[in-house]
Amino acid sequence: MHSSHSPFDYRGKTAFIAGGTSGINFGIAQGFARAGAKLAVLSRSQDKVDAAVASLKALGAEVVGYAADVRDYEAVETALKSAAEAFGPIDVLVSGAAGNFPASALGMSAKGFKTVIDIDLLGSFHVLRAGHALLRKPGAAVINISAPQSYNAMELQMHVCAAKAGVDMLTRVAAIEWGVDGVRVNSVVPGPIAHTEGMRRLAPTVASEELIRNSVPLRQLGEVEDIANCCLWLGSPLARYVSGAVIPVDGGWSLGGTSITAGALKQALPGGH
Repeated sequence: MHSSHSPFDYRGKTAFIAGGTSGINFGIAQGFARAGAKLAVLSRSQDKVDAAVASLKALGAEVVGYAADVRDYEAVETALKSAAEAFGPIDVLVSGAAGNFPASALGMSAKGFKTVIDIDLLGSFHVLRAGHALLRKPGAAVINISAPQSYNAMELQMHVCAAKAGVDMLTRVAAIEWGVDGVRVNSVVPGPIAHTEGMRRLAPTVASEELIRNSVPLRQLGEVEDIANCCLWLGSPLARYVSGAVIPVDGGWSLGGTSITAGALKQALPGGH
C-alpha cells in the first residue's frame, strides 16, 4: 500500500538504511516506507530490528531487517547481499549508524575514542565499501548521515568531530570515484532535531532546549521528517546532479549557533553555575 503522505514515489525501488531502527535513521526509514520503497534496515540489536520491521510493515512497506554491527565488515556485507537478493539492486543506501558520549579529550579513554571512530567512520566505510557492488548503476544514491561536528569544533566532542569529518571525506572521495558508475554520494547534516536521543543528551532541560532553539536562525528545532525529506529528495531524480555535497538541514544553525559552548549549556542545566 503506497501512502499518500509523501510527495515522492519510490514504488519499485529499494532503500537500505544502516542504523535504521531508531532515532533520525528510523525516521528516514519511515519516510521511504511512506513513499512506497522496499526497505532493509540494519542495527546491532535484534529487538530493535524486530520492532522497526513491524512498525514499517504497518506503514504498508515490504521490509527486511538485519541485526549486525557496522564494525563487522563481513556481517554488513552479508546483510547487504541478502537485501539485494530479496529486493534487487539498492537504489538508496543510507549510512547512519553513530555513537556518541560527551567527554573532554583528557576525560575519555583511548578505547572510548576508538569506539566512536570505529562505529561512525569505519562503520560508514564498511557500509559504502560493501554496498557499492549491490547498487543500481547508474542511478543509485548513497547518503551518509553526518553531524555539525564534522566542520564545527565542539567541546567534549573530539571523537565525534574527528569521526564525522572523516565521514564527510568518505562522501567526497566516493562521489569522485563512483561518479563514473552513475552513483551519487552526499552527506546530510542534521541540526538540533526535536525528540531525538541527541537532543535529550544535549539539552535535557527546558532551559537548555530554549538556549539551543534561540541559537537557530529560524528559532525552532527541526523534526525527524525534515531529515527524511532531504534524503527522499537526494535519492530522487530531482537531485540527479547533486553529488559530493555536505548539506546541513539545521535551520541555519551551522552559521554560528553551533558555537554555543559546553559552558553556556552547563549554565542552563540543573545545578549549573
